[in-house]
Amino acid sequence: MTASSKQNQGAARPKVPRRLLDGVLLLDKPVGLSSNDALIRAKRLYRVKKAGHTGTLDPLASGLLPLCFGEATKFSQDLLEADKTYEATMRLGIRTATGDAEGEAIETREVNCDEAAVREAMTRFLGDIVQVPPMYSALKRDGKPLYEYARAGQTVEREGREVKILALEMIACALPEAPEVTFRVTCSKGTYVRTLAEDIGETLGCGAHLVMLRRTGVGALTLEHAVTLDALTAADEPVRDTWLRPVDALLSTFPALTLNEEAARRFTHGQRLPLNELVLDRAVCEAAERVRVYAEDGRLLGVAKAANGVLAPERLVVSGAA
Repeated sequence: MTASSKQNQGAARPKVPRRLLDGVLLLDKPVGLSSNDALIRAKRLYRVKKAGHTGTLDPLASGLLPLCFGEATKFSQDLLEADKTYEATMRLGIRTATGDAEGEAIETREVNCDEAAVREAMTRFLGDIVQVPPMYSALKRDGKPLYEYARAGQTVEREGREVKILALEMIACALPEAPEVTFRVTCSKGTYVRTLAEDIGETLGCGAHLVMLRRTGVGALTLEHAVTLDALTAADEPVRDTWLRPVDALLSTFPALTLNEEAARRFTHGQRLPLNELVLDRAVCEAAERVRVYAEDGRLLGVAKAANGVLAPERLVVSGAA
């Protein structure tokens, strides 16, 4: 090898220029990939400087994973708080260490229930329920995730947490030919669907574990308009950019409020505004505590809280970013 070739081999590769890009990508995450790995791949494809996701999906799970780029990352917390919708399949008669198909079987029982019994059991979980978080979860105890204790063969005491099951319906039932039931659930943040499947199995007296989980909705966002990593990889940059949604796609459940020119200027400087003087559409503020705020030209300015006759900026968008 010549001296010049050695020098070229040791030379640093030129850095790929990063883009200041703002928007929301609705990604259809595949099974077998962590949410963070999916984010890294999408970030690399879009060459963005700043990116984040809106709540993790386990590698076993697939489906809707909204990714935030640039200014959209300021509002990712709002989707963390949003209700989620899933389609899931549980297998009756077998309990596993993890509550899903990734764990080893720890108990097998006979399945003696029918479709009607499963439907009746599901009705018991509608509304406010208490779930005990699984040991194989990322919740922390003394600064360490629970799954690390579980992998070390330790079980720690966990307090039950109240969650809400807003809708729960059976999609398909293979009983009695096969002990599998597919269902759709809409639930509040913090709900563990595999724990729900386990609890339904216990109610039926046979136990259960989750074998499939697919997220189809996050707040007002749905899987219908999501794109796969394969499609993103195959497309060129201009096409990829057409799949990006505006920043306010994360805020569609908040009422929209428009400010006049002077109010918009003061709002973007973080000033609190008297609703009765500067807001063009005061009725919006009187109906909701939190609103998305726009200038008269349609630019998203940020999110604000409205209470006691005052509009208080909460999170602002950098001018021109939305």
